[in-house]
Amino acid sequence: MAAVNKRSVMTLFSSATCVYSHRVRFVLAEKGIAADIHTVDMDQQPEDLVDLNPYGTLPTLVDRDLSLYDTRIIVEYLDERFPHPPLMPVDPVSRAKARLALFRIEQDWYGLLRELDASGKAADKARKALAESLIASDELFQLKEYFLSEEFSIMDCALGPLLWRLPRYGIELGDDASGVAEYARRLFQRESFQQSLSDAERTMRG
Repeated sequence: MAAVNKRSVMTLFSSATCVYSHRVRFVLAEKGIAADIHTVDMDQQPEDLVDLNPYGTLPTLVDRDLSLYDTRIIVEYLDERFPHPPLMPVDPVSRAKARLALFRIEQDWYGLLRELDASGKAADKARKALAESLIASDELFQLKEYFLSEEFSIMDCALGPLLWRLPRYGIELGDDASGVAEYARRLFQRESFQQSLSDAERTMRG
């Protein structure tokens, strides 16, 4: 593999099934950003990734001599580097509110995914907690066309990949979460979301 820092095209080291990698791919597709996406098997990490990211984690984004390896940092960098269409509000107050909402999404919902990837009582408890939390938040998904906003935003880029994975974890929300279901349907129908899916992710919903 050629040295990444010699590439003229942006490079994303991505997992085919990782929800964090999916978030970045969703942003790339939404903004129409050309990127060379390398699907990485974590059991056989390429030398480039080891050299560029001291943690060896995915996703890792390389833009010429810049290497980024935290999902939120990557997404905000892409939004600033390619400002149209914007994923973050323009004014400071709205930006702070969006960051706070994203923080809660990651703490309350993403935080359960690691346990769901395990097995036994911990996974059962996390499955129940995630389902109950989403159902309790159903009204929030009904307030506006997108999550807490009339415009597609960075929060939707985080929620789409998470909601797509619910069947994989055996989570059925039922009629008590009709708002979540309708919101998810709108996201999944976006051309950018469909473009962001890996072959492995498509199988998560048949």
